[in-house]
Order: sequence, then C-alpha cells, then structure tokens
Amino acid sequence: MKMHRHGILFLATGGYIGLIPAAPGTFGSLLGIPLAWLFSMLPAAGEIAATTLFAAAAMWVAQKAEPLLGRTDPGSIVIDEVAGILVTFLLIPLTVGTAAVGFILFRLFDIAKPFPIRLLERKLVGGIAVVSDDLAAGAAANILLRILLWLF
Repeated sequence: MKMHRHGILFLATGGYIGLIPAAPGTFGSLLGIPLAWLFSMLPAAGEIAATTLFAAAAMWVAQKAEPLLGRTDPGSIVIDEVAGILVTFLLIPLTVGTAAVGFILFRLFDIAKPFPIRLLERKLVGGIAVVSDDLAAGAAANILLRILLWLF
C-alpha cells in the first residue's frame, strides 16, 4: 500500500516537481514540453491517441492523489498541467518559437481561467475537475496558437 501511495504521488506531482514551493504549475507545464515533443513524432492519429490516453490517466491519478494529499485540487498536483501542455501542442509543429508562445498562452489561460474554463473547475469534482480546466486551457491556447501561426 505504501508503494502504491508513493507511486500515485510521484506521478501526480510530476516526479515531485509539484512540491517546489514557488510556481509548481509553471514547472509542471515545463515538464510537459519534452513529452509534447515526443508525442509530436507520432503520426497525427497516434499523437491524438497518446494525448487522450495521457489525459485519462491524469484524471485517474489526480482522483487518487487528492485524498492522499488531503485537499481538493492541490497545487502540488501538476500532472494536469502536463496534460494541458500536451493539448496546447496537439498537432502543432513544435519549434522553439511555438514552444515559447504556446507555454505562455497555456499559463495565461490556466492562471486566468476565463469563462468557461473556471466553470469546469467549479462544476466538476475529483480528478475530472483537476484536469478538465487544464485541458480547456490547453485547447484555448492551441486555438490561439494556430491563429497566430496562420497570421504570422
């Protein structure tokens, strides 16, 4: 049981990155960029499938981690930021420029939580609530990044 607890916390906190006292979500988002790069090597269907499976696994891990941490959506859970970054870069050509802009856009949407992103966080519960607002922030960042790529 102790091994299971440590495994869940290791995954939920992004290898304990989420325990960094300042800006754990930012560091968790950075953790997702190399994974997004790896996923971008897959064919489009594979990238979509890998991102979807990761998001589902993140919901399960967050669901299990909340009671272990004794709080609802604690900041130390960063697997949701990793999932959100994966959505941000889904089917986007990943370069240094797109990585920088996408990272900034995702963090802005994740922190500000404009409508309807905040609504997801408030109306849902458990692991789905922890991850869904980050997935929505990632989708918003992805759309805006696509528009910026088209314009420039």
